[in-house]
Amino acid sequence: MPVISIEMGPTTPEKKQELIQALTTAAAKITSIPEQSFIVLIKEYPLDAIGVGGQPLSQRN
Repeated sequence: MPVISIEMGPTTPEKKQELIQALTTAAAKITSIPEQSFIVLIKEYPLDAIGVGGQPLSQRN
């Protein structure tokens, strides 16, 4: 079973569902592997645990 893994900041359940479907559909189309074979893992981090340019995302505007 192929695994798709993504790490990101917090998002809504609706956005996660949309992301899972879109990633699965795209990967199945490109690889010719049935959608039912894919596992999608989403790991969410709080914004203060993600840094860009030396600054946590929670402190950026």
